[in-house]
Amino acid sequence: MTITLPSREITDEMGAASQLRRWASPITGAAEDYDELLDQIGGARLVLLGEATHGTHEFYAARAAITRRLIEERGFNVVAVEADWPDAYRVNRFVRGSGTDTNANEALGSFTRFPTWMWRNRDVLQFVTWLREHNQRGGSQAGFYGLDLYSLHSSMQAVLGYLESVDPEAAARARYRYSCFDHFGEDPQAYGYAASFDLSESCENAVLAQLQEMRQRAWDYLHRDGRVAADEFFYAEQNARLVKDAEEYYRSMFRGRISSWNLRDRHMAEALEALVDYFDRNGPPAKVVVWEHNSHLGDARATDMGDQGEWNVGQLTRQRFGQEAALVGFTTYTGTVTAASRWDGPAERKRVRPALPESYEADFHELDLPAFSLNLHVAADLLRQTRLERAIGVIYLPQTERVSHYFGADLPDQFDAILHFDETRAVEPLDRSSGWDDQDLPETYPEGI
Repeated sequence: MTITLPSREITDEMGAASQLRRWASPITGAAEDYDELLDQIGGARLVLLGEATHGTHEFYAARAAITRRLIEERGFNVVAVEADWPDAYRVNRFVRGSGTDTNANEALGSFTRFPTWMWRNRDVLQFVTWLREHNQRGGSQAGFYGLDLYSLHSSMQAVLGYLESVDPEAAARARYRYSCFDHFGEDPQAYGYAASFDLSESCENAVLAQLQEMRQRAWDYLHRDGRVAADEFFYAEQNARLVKDAEEYYRSMFRGRISSWNLRDRHMAEALEALVDYFDRNGPPAKVVVWEHNSHLGDARATDMGDQGEWNVGQLTRQRFGQEAALVGFTTYTGTVTAASRWDGPAERKRVRPALPESYEADFHELDLPAFSLNLHVAADLLRQTRLERAIGVIYLPQTERVSHYFGADLPDQFDAILHFDETRAVEPLDRSSGWDDQDLPETYPEGI
């Protein structure tokens, strides 16, 4: 067997593939599957669990299994995901028993923005159901929070709703400030376009003033009803901060991809830091599991992204928390995935092409193990050199896969550990389209390629 690895080609039995296979910890579905990974995580209190796609069952299931163990065995109390703050907070209320939803399907009902399958799928449904049951059993409690910034309008409504209940006069001022967006309805990109090209007045000063006023009035709001008041103010304050960052994000979309990417990931990293700081102040101290895509959670400095001037949550978290953060990536070689063919398109069950020969995924396929975890510190000498790594987001375009879905990465610097599932299957949406249910057709290359 011949395997091409970053630093050498070795064909003998004691070569790189044999060594990697010895270091790999098989994932078989047994209770002890992640023992070595948890040993490696050690005392880290931020565990960032990635995914190579936004639509693979094995990734969601593995993250759920690892997270359950971290909650039960290590006292982790925060699950923070690549989702909008108000939508995830509805789930948080459900799992903590303080909301009005009667089941997990209802609690996930706010996830109506494309791509709905990211959080409205069978694996998340099962995990949210388990998390509520865990909290109901007593003992250490764990919440569910969103880090993303797309919820401009629902976050404005959340701020107004909070202020109406605690300070109607402040609510009136907030409503006036937020009316700056009224000309654009529910289309924040239209606002971003108009403000970027001076076709309309920017709302930047208005949203900043609103956030500043809320923070100036924090002492009054926080001394009304103990911990309940603190929780509700924190929720509202984060929505006000989100509105400020979302306003800037939608303007930045028309300045270039790198600018908007950096703003979004900075917001998510700051939201994560805000959660840690809030729990540290109010006790017990934060121990956080993060679920996001590899492209957000792997250290950008070890990828083409960093070379282009981009940063991400993984890099910013390492810089802030150092050894307290553990970064875990996920890969797959082939299978199926839930993805769309265009933005706002329907969810489709697509076949994933076998990984390109010069990729990490192809190297892992050569180990002939269905699934395994690997400590990248141990394997660093064999894997440290830039190789291709695949990233499938909410859109998957097999015909242009090399350009659309691969980037260069130095895996041991990007992550602390990797979980590889050689053949995977598509995550099952709760709201399946007829196209998703259609039988998968064999993947074929377009003529001429």
